[in-house]
Parts: sequence; C-alpha cells; structure tokens
Amino acid sequence: MKNFLSILIAPALLAVSMTATAAKPTSITFAADGTTPDGVEYSNYIVKCSNGQKQPLTAWNQRKKWCVGSDSLDNCHKKQIKAAKNACQA
Repeated sequence: MKNFLSILIAPALLAVSMTATAAKPTSITFAADGTTPDGVEYSNYIVKCSNGQKQPLTAWNQRKKWCVGSDSLDNCHKKQIKAAKNACQA
C-alpha cells in the first residue's frame, strides 16, 4: 500500500516542481517599429526571461494582438503577458 501511494504521489510532485521552475518573463522592452510591404504597422519587443534568455514579441493592431516571434503572426494572444509567458516557455 505504501509503495502504491508513493507511485501515485511522485508524478504529481514532479509536475508541481516543473511548473515552479518554468522560466517567467521579468521585463518587456520596446525594440523597433516596422511596416509590412502591405503597409501594416507593427512593433517589436524583447522579453527577458528568468532563465536568462531573451525572446522576441511582435505587437499588431496598435498593441491589441501580441505574437511570439519577430515580425510574426504565429502563436498570438490578446494580452501581452500571456504572449510573454509563452515566449519564455519556448
């Protein structure tokens, strides 16, 4: 019974510890403005993550749409913080 209980609890504890150590955004700074060949304006930002990485974000539609990546329309979110969290987890 004791071994059975520890087998059930171990994966749960591992999952909790992995989410606690996941990289999180520490700052978001403006990098540059840009325009597509079609004339659509966007802004590039850099996210600094708690693991030391720097990841790009692109803001579209006057910062109403935030996408992970430089000049990207992939992996987009309505909120800057959600896009920044996804960028740090990439």
